[in-house]
Amino acid sequence: MNLFEHTLRFKGFPIVEAKKRLKEIQQIPLDDYSAYVTKLCNDIVEYHQRENEFYQSFTGVESFLNWEEVPVLQKSDLQQSLAGRLSNGFNNKYAYVNKTSGSSGHPFIFAKDNFCHALTWAEIIDRYSWYGLDLNRSLQARFYGIPLNKKGYVKERFKDRLSKRYRFPIFDLSEEKMEQFLKVFKRKRFTYINGYTSAIVLFAKFLQKKNIVLTTVCPSLQYCITTSEMLFDSDKTLLESVLGVPVVNEYGASELDLIAFTHPDGKMVVNSETLLVEILDDQDQIVPHGTPGRIVITSLYNRAHPMIRYDIGDTGILHPDSTLKKPILEKLVGRTNDVAKLPDGRSVPGLTFYYVTKSVIEDDGNVKEFVVEQTALDTFRILYVSESALTSEAIKRIEKGLYRYLEKDLTLEFERKEQLDRSARGKLKQFVSLLDA
Repeated sequence: MNLFEHTLRFKGFPIVEAKKRLKEIQQIPLDDYSAYVTKLCNDIVEYHQRENEFYQSFTGVESFLNWEEVPVLQKSDLQQSLAGRLSNGFNNKYAYVNKTSGSSGHPFIFAKDNFCHALTWAEIIDRYSWYGLDLNRSLQARFYGIPLNKKGYVKERFKDRLSKRYRFPIFDLSEEKMEQFLKVFKRKRFTYINGYTSAIVLFAKFLQKKNIVLTTVCPSLQYCITTSEMLFDSDKTLLESVLGVPVVNEYGASELDLIAFTHPDGKMVVNSETLLVEILDDQDQIVPHGTPGRIVITSLYNRAHPMIRYDIGDTGILHPDSTLKKPILEKLVGRTNDVAKLPDGRSVPGLTFYYVTKSVIEDDGNVKEFVVEQTALDTFRILYVSESALTSEAIKRIEKGLYRYLEKDLTLEFERKEQLDRSARGKLKQFVSLLDA
């Protein structure tokens, strides 16, 4: 057992037992996998119906005739005191407690029992091993936010040291700061990059401008793992070209687990070992594979806190070839609450504005990053960071693209910024609707 795993065990997370259990799950034959999932689903519902007063109150019934009767949990349902949501026998000292990033607009504090949290790490260790990455030996270049208060800052830096990570704080992504990043890459033998997609893309654009392929100055670099934000095909192409390494996409949620991870064959394999991932329509009915819908997830092992048929706030599609043991995430569409409302009464995914604008706005490499905000029913504001202001010709191209895909007579406002506001954790939200605000 290495230092990283010793640290988990010292904190009370039984990583050895979790890794053993994960291997046992992976060895279950496909023909027996339905029985495994059904048993775990029944067990976790029965447990929380018996041991969790919050869940008893939420469901309002003693039992269910079938799985489809189990109600869907929304993030807003969990925005109440954690103490009132914990199962019997658990408290802040005897569970892993953390908080979500709040990027969905519904932040809350959650808990996992220690074995469940250890399983999360066992899952991550397993997936990273697909690429020969070892959390105890492979040096990670970490593009993440970091708490700005002294206690949180020191804690994260200490965790980085134990976890073989060097952190590049992403609250300042000026060219001067990225020059410093580049100097670090020149002197350290990083094995892989891990972090928020938008920050890594911005660093790649900085390198592209300098005509540098990162592996020429850091030849030890092998992979780039993007997480927490959408990875667009064009950005993946840019990253692989400029970083000089393959890009692996990670999709997860702190309150759950690692949800999906790029397999070496290129497919996004969904975690079916510790989670049940369902795609539901607006009536909470399961949709056929290949059909888009809301991503609803059950944590099969979390006994400290119910995460049962939990609507994570994303929409996605499972590939038609998916099986219960090996589901494939064909596409992650975006957040369900990122919806733009149009004057003609239609509602469209907010990322539509981002996709269309992106196809035009980045053609010449002038614009480094941008976000789209809806400020009124017919008004959208595009905030962007660039070397020079957008020309009238560029603005006309963007308008033409949006009018073609959506509708005419929209008001588009463009505002050039020195830098974009990120969340407290450093995430960048591509589309934001301010209508409710």
